[in-house]
Amino acid sequence: MNPLLRATGLTLQIGPRTLLDELHLALRPGEVWALIGPNGSGKTTLLHTLAGLRPPARGTLELVGQPLADWPPGQAACLRGLLPQAMVDSFSATVLELVLIGRHPHLSRWAWEDNTDTAVARAALAAVDLAGFETRDVLTLSGGERQRVALAALLAQDPLLLLLDEPLAHLDLHHQLQLLQHLQRLARTAGKAVLLSVHDLNLAARFATHALVLGPHGHRAGPVAAVLDEATLSVAFGHALRRVRVGEHWLFVPE
Repeated sequence: MNPLLRATGLTLQIGPRTLLDELHLALRPGEVWALIGPNGSGKTTLLHTLAGLRPPARGTLELVGQPLADWPPGQAACLRGLLPQAMVDSFSATVLELVLIGRHPHLSRWAWEDNTDTAVARAALAAVDLAGFETRDVLTLSGGERQRVALAALLAQDPLLLLLDEPLAHLDLHHQLQLLQHLQRLARTAGKAVLLSVHDLNLAARFATHALVLGPHGHRAGPVAAVLDEATLSVAFGHALRRVRVGEHWLFVPE
């Protein structure tokens, strides 16, 4: 299948520091990619670059076969969506109003959301276990509830490619698993591609089809079974890890 997003020779720099050098990456429908690496390795910078929010130092990016920079913002937003790592709410708003923001790329210039958009937003809230929260003030939510509202807004946007920066942050175990299962279903049944940064190596190994590991000595990308091994992860995180079998799953435990 043709990739939804292709990066060729992508190099990222912040000041004199090179975070990532010569990355070649293709994100295809049906794939769930785990973006893994220690703090400061460039995960957020990479996600923002892939979303088109910052230019790379070198290399090219193509979205659905066309240069990413050539897409009008509204059309690009229908193809790829980004969940940022942090949200700041300066004003009061209802949960439903915030989730409906995800529908804006699908509206014409002067159009308002209709019943179809509201139904999409309500379905997105149900997918993150927030049915019944539509009229709640966002300023009254817990950190985990607010994170799930942000996730619902991205689901309501309904892009082909979902880029998520630490989407499991603030979520309890039940909602972490629920979200990962939902992302898996979107990739398998709706032809979407997912790239999410994640710190839990065991959840990455369980739910992702592919992994991109960033480390102090370069990067490694490919199918999870080929990339998530003891040597690669131990070098990336600077701590020895051992892979053990528990039931049907592999787990990584520190030495």
